[in-house]
Amino acid sequence: MNPNQEQNTLGILVGGGPAPGINGVIAAATIEARNRGWRVIGIREGLRWLEKGDTKHVVELDIPDVSRIHRTGGSILQTSRHGNVEDPESMKNMVRSIHRLGLDALITIGGDGTAGAASALHKSLGESVRLIHVPKTIDNDIPLPGGLSTFGYQTARHYGVEVVESLMEDAKTTGRWYLVVTMGRNAGHLALGIAKAGGATLSLIPEEFPQAKLSLEDIALPIEAAIARRRSEGRRDGVVVLAEGLANKLDPKELERQGGVERDPHGHIRLTDLPMGYFLRRHLTRTFEKRGIAISLMEKKVGYELRCAAPIPFDQEYTKDLGFGAMNAILRMQNGGIVCRHMGRIVIFPFDHFRDERTGRTKVRLVDINTESFLVATRYQLRLRRQQLLSEQRLHSLAKAAGLSIEECRERYKPLLRFDY
Repeated sequence: MNPNQEQNTLGILVGGGPAPGINGVIAAATIEARNRGWRVIGIREGLRWLEKGDTKHVVELDIPDVSRIHRTGGSILQTSRHGNVEDPESMKNMVRSIHRLGLDALITIGGDGTAGAASALHKSLGESVRLIHVPKTIDNDIPLPGGLSTFGYQTARHYGVEVVESLMEDAKTTGRWYLVVTMGRNAGHLALGIAKAGGATLSLIPEEFPQAKLSLEDIALPIEAAIARRRSEGRRDGVVVLAEGLANKLDPKELERQGGVERDPHGHIRLTDLPMGYFLRRHLTRTFEKRGIAISLMEKKVGYELRCAAPIPFDQEYTKDLGFGAMNAILRMQNGGIVCRHMGRIVIFPFDHFRDERTGRTKVRLVDINTESFLVATRYQLRLRRQQLLSEQRLHSLAKAAGLSIEECRERYKPLLRFDY
């Protein structure tokens, strides 16, 4: 206990993008702390003000303040992506601010970036402040043990499926195709999960493309083939779900030629602002128009409306476990780790367990395309199958629907057989 205080003090902050269930972690940790006689301080907007040495943006939390917030979306403490732990002055300010607040322990809630910041803070704070991190992201790309999803993912997928199912009905009613781009900067878990559960016509994720650099044509071709196949079967509608991380593989020079590309202060293309759906819609429309075929295409970006959705019961329960586990670890004098639910128990793994030694950053969990789960997802989609090119009758029908000769059709779509899992 801090000798200058009458009771121990816990700080809680949230970093990174929102995810359904944040308030559940805050509630559970606060309730457990207060029941053990601790004071609880909520730090607003993550590390934003602490890195400036400003300790005024805090709020006292008590059980009545949090008892029902586990059912709500968003974050009562807000969130931010601030906190440059690589800048010595910023780090010094954060450490000073934490000590000035009289914290004996700190719970951080966030994704891979916040986990990295929490790890750096732990090294600077040492044993003076016990620090436990709770991982969250709707991208599901933090490699939690046992393959368990990160909190927020299940809720995001749930509501994403509702969007896709509605669009599928609209597509069938109006005879059009939708290109749905979901969040997922590094991995395709969310896009694949939404497409698989919602029964989308097709999904495409970065993990399916071994190339380091992609052209727009590389992504458009499987979609074009799906449209042609659907037309050959007498239908003009469908929904394609794409992970925004595909844009990470697009050749920047080609993107610049497309126009409308924005970059962040570090020169990286802003994926959230990149109109990938529009680029693909324009590309596919022109491709079919050149062959005298009119298709109706619309793009839809799905992401921000998922991040602050009210958590479904899975995430309500899951985040209670994590919030309790984080505070319980602090009470057991544990320090410097990430709280996880593993094999039915709450376990604290050291930060280094999740660190990629090559990059120094948090490891990224990619979709394993060699699993039965991925096979099921793709086998139930309208992908170009080998029999379409081997059967003369089917090939003839496909070529007609695509506006190509039989030989052109065979040669154009032959490379796509690698997508026939």
